[in-house]
Amino acid sequence: MGQKSIQEVAKNIWEYAEIRFEEHKSARELADYAANLGFKVEFGIGGLKTAFKATYGSGHPVIAILGEYDSLQGLSQKEDTAHKEKGNQENNGHGCGHHLLGSGAMMGAEIAKEYMEKNNLKGTIVYYGCPAEEGGSGKTWMIKNGEFQDVDVALTWHPFPYNGIFSMPTLANYQAYFRFEGKGSHAAASPHLGRSALDAVELMNVGCNFLREHIIQEARLHYAITNTGGISPNVVQPDAEVLYLMRAPKLKQVDEIFERVCDIARGAALMTGTKVKMLFDKGASEYKGNKEVEKVLYKNMVKFDNIKYTDEEIQYAKKFKDTLNENEITSEFGWISIAAGDKWDSIKEMMLKEYIFRGTIPYDENFNRLLPGSTDVGDVSKITPTGQIATACYAIGTPGHSWQNVAQGKSSIAMKGMEFAGKVIGQTAIDILMDKDLFEKIRKDFEKNREEYGSPIKYETNPIDL
Repeated sequence: MGQKSIQEVAKNIWEYAEIRFEEHKSARELADYAANLGFKVEFGIGGLKTAFKATYGSGHPVIAILGEYDSLQGLSQKEDTAHKEKGNQENNGHGCGHHLLGSGAMMGAEIAKEYMEKNNLKGTIVYYGCPAEEGGSGKTWMIKNGEFQDVDVALTWHPFPYNGIFSMPTLANYQAYFRFEGKGSHAAASPHLGRSALDAVELMNVGCNFLREHIIQEARLHYAITNTGGISPNVVQPDAEVLYLMRAPKLKQVDEIFERVCDIARGAALMTGTKVKMLFDKGASEYKGNKEVEKVLYKNMVKFDNIKYTDEEIQYAKKFKDTLNENEITSEFGWISIAAGDKWDSIKEMMLKEYIFRGTIPYDENFNRLLPGSTDVGDVSKITPTGQIATACYAIGTPGHSWQNVAQGKSSIAMKGMEFAGKVIGQTAIDILMDKDLFEKIRKDFEKNREEYGSPIKYETNPIDL
């Protein structure tokens, strides 16, 4: 049986829909594809079972192409269905398009490798298979465990409903569990003998809700109660747990907020006569793209931005855009309007009228608007010059982490956006390999603007008494 196409790989990973650190089939799908191309594959790198790297060539420059393949919990959805309907994937779904991300990045690595072979180019292409971007910060763990240290430049992309350079800084974050231990008792006969861990979780959440007024505006606090202590109201719950995700523009700010959240947890334990342990889950640094890499990526986006869509594809996108209200459709307009400058009016008209994004948002190297999300690519960007792009894989307005994203994930529109990204990444890698002056310019820009890097994973990974 011959080599699968990259589209088949992406569609298979969509079907697997494996969540963080459980992406065994997805990682193997990509690793096998790379091995069949002649890459040397190493599995279990960076201390993570579902992380791998596929290497071709030798010497410098070493260009890393970053792939992801994890899905999200609770987003199962049947393909191509323009109404919310559960599928058969045990509630997991690719609501952020990482099946496309990992496969498009692999296509970029394949293009670069083929060019290197034909032209006897020196240098190294390394495809990094990175697990657990969603809620696991796989790249951060990989860096902490020694990966990426010899990388000269890193390239990646992300599926979106539009085309442009991912030049925006993102939020740094920490994620941690707070586990409360109380004392069970009969809730009617002897409630005075019990100490409710669930009460402690609820009081902690109240405290954190009040904290929101007293942290910087750009910060975010999210939580999920992961253990309520059972479903019996006639029992004083002896155990309960809440998971907190804290974000801010700078890692130092996250650290300060985290300490205040820990104080609130201690207070909740004191108020309820319970004990509390903190289990640090993950962290990620803020993203900072390299302007010189972004310029090359933009040049190649414009070069390959000639995608043609059929009438059937346009009607397909229309049925998904029609599921969204005006606020959802225009939610991205704020930053795009600033980035587009004097071309905004024509882009806005197109976004309101059309169903699939056409063209590429103009690149402005001075554009610096904060994106209120997070990515562990941020940690890679701290140790080596890094560039990202976004390509249109969904109907205009499709929100991230949505069932609409999942439903469109195997469409021909998604595949065209993925292959567009692969071409841009592959050509950009070739440009850097071929042009020593460009490579030196990228490295000098990085060293000029480099900030000291400290791993966000500063705490024990075993529960700590607070």
